[in-house]
Amino acid sequence: MSHSHEDVPPVTTEVHDNSWSANLETPAHAEDPDVVVEQAIDAVEMTTAGNHVNLVSHADHGHPETYLFDALEEAFGDTITTEYVQQCGCGGHVTRVHREA
Repeated sequence: MSHSHEDVPPVTTEVHDNSWSANLETPAHAEDPDVVVEQAIDAVEMTTAGNHVNLVSHADHGHPETYLFDALEEAFGDTITTEYVQQCGCGGHVTRVHREA
């Protein structure tokens, strides 16, 4: 079953003035890598400069370097630093995005 992006609850509704984690591993995220990218960008936008967000992405899409890193760079340029942290025991992936500006 495919979800429209509007049907997927937002990953956050508040600005985070601290480091935090965004859960991008729900069934809706597993079905659509575009939802993962869209909500990852939203999560970074909702993170204040000087902090980071850990993007926990679904294993179904493989390593985030193959679909997420370029999208984040395109959206934010040199205002972020992206770092792959690890693969979780469940198979998902953790990517840390530091907001520089």
